[in-house]
Amino acid sequence: MTQPKHMKPLAARMRPRTLEEFVGQAHILAQDKLLYRLILADKITSLIFFGPPGVGKTTLASIIAEKTKSCFTRVNAVSSSVGELRGIIDLAKYRIENESRRTILFIDELHRFNKAQQDVLMPSIEDGILQFVGATVHNPLFSINAPLLSRSHVFEFVTLTPEEILRIIDHAIQDSSRGLGRYKIHMEPEALKVIAHVSEGDARRALNIVEVGVLSTPPGQDDVILFTKTVAEESSQKKILNYDHDEDGHYDTISAFIKSLRGSDVDAALYWLAKMIEAGEEARFIARRLLIFASEDIGNADPHAIMLAHSAAYAVEYVGLPEARINLSQAVCYLACAPKSNASYQALCRAQRDLQTQRVDEVPLSLRNKHKYGREIPKGQEYKYNHLYPDTFVVQDFRLRHSEYYQPTERGYEKHIKERLDQWRKRKFEKKS
Repeated sequence: MTQPKHMKPLAARMRPRTLEEFVGQAHILAQDKLLYRLILADKITSLIFFGPPGVGKTTLASIIAEKTKSCFTRVNAVSSSVGELRGIIDLAKYRIENESRRTILFIDELHRFNKAQQDVLMPSIEDGILQFVGATVHNPLFSINAPLLSRSHVFEFVTLTPEEILRIIDHAIQDSSRGLGRYKIHMEPEALKVIAHVSEGDARRALNIVEVGVLSTPPGQDDVILFTKTVAEESSQKKILNYDHDEDGHYDTISAFIKSLRGSDVDAALYWLAKMIEAGEEARFIARRLLIFASEDIGNADPHAIMLAHSAAYAVEYVGLPEARINLSQAVCYLACAPKSNASYQALCRAQRDLQTQRVDEVPLSLRNKHKYGREIPKGQEYKYNHLYPDTFVVQDFRLRHSEYYQPTERGYEKHIKERLDQWRKRKFEKKS
């Protein structure tokens, strides 16, 4: 049974009905962009939308169906069955043959679409019986099977900006037919900031906060509902942290996070990680900083550190928040407790300083491209192929000048590297002397 319009949540009532009402995603919906042109030209075949929740993936699919005068059928990849899909295909065939009307099949949670479902659907997509639109929060390059991916145009949706969220809220407050226009609402600027922040670019979440706040706040004597910052915080059920993403709160916190990792204080590092996650910091940003830290501050003292940091970064892309916070936590615990060395980073800095302050070395003749310079290399100066010598080591010049940039520490695995390197450097010195 269809739910009465006035009983639907505000977010459902305010769902955009046309491209003109749609807010956000200008990078794919501007008039000169491919998706916009495909919609206007009615040339939709197969589309995959991926991105975070509440940014318009389902809404845009519905708008496309309306714009192209197509029937809109929505299913969920988890709950739909092969039998249900066959019924949708049969109905789509009937519409084409008897009504000259096409069907857009929208599949939510596309990453859960199994092979049996795809096998049933693929011929109908290729024959044009169905126009297909799939939505997923995961990157389709990792989560969607290649046959379906190769037949689709893929478009990435991004989180809405605070300005876009505020436009959506303002429209909902002003609209008297679908929105909250029948109420007298005074929305304080600080309340709007809170909503724009905690909604994290999710329009559905922002409208839910507004609706809860308006309906739960009694009007004053003048019948005006005063929507304050406190109302916004209570309606969102989330504590607002002092964390400005572009100013001191952001930079101070990430500084404390990195310094805690460097200082091997795992508990402090976890605290600052928790603060960033709770404040809505971008998970990719945290993962990137862990990758940098693994090489800059741990390096070869624990070569596994960079691999674990990379795995956490991959998990952020593949799993996404909130679950990826678990992967980030594992990486933070490991990196904080790992032996530390910045020797490899310092080695590069020393080499760069030489390049900037000294004459640039020429490449020794023995190392040059043999196809070009082979006949010019004097006898006795030929390149020596290391694998022909014991321990794959032989003394030869790889630079015309000698410098020792890398100075390994005695910590962790780097101690073993230092032992080998000291032996090689000693043999070089003895050979030259």
